[in-house]
Amino acid sequence: MEQMMDSNQMEKFKNILIKQIDHILDQTNVSRSELNAENNRETECIDQASVQLDQSMRLRLRSRESRLFNKLRLALERIDNGIYGECEICGEPISIKRLEARPMTTKCIHCKEEEEHLESILH
Repeated sequence: MEQMMDSNQMEKFKNILIKQIDHILDQTNVSRSELNAENNRETECIDQASVQLDQSMRLRLRSRESRLFNKLRLALERIDNGIYGECEICGEPISIKRLEARPMTTKCIHCKEEEEHLESILH
């Protein structure tokens, strides 16, 4: 059984989450600039198809980053509410190693494995 985190560990994870959010925001700004530059540029048909494919891939990536951003934001809210690091299923502490690997996680490894096992049976 894991122990609850102390304030230093909590602050460490808060900083990790903030850095990841900042990185996503930086990437979003870069992508917007690139998309605007490409939209303003005159292109030939072949180049235009390539540009559209590139834009489509970037938009899909931004969509994934948007979902990650929301998970990170919710993790910061859990820190503010004093429940960060607690499994949302069983209420037990999530291991520090698991949080280091995936700081936005909401489930301990046991509950996550159970969830994945049930999903594999149902699908």
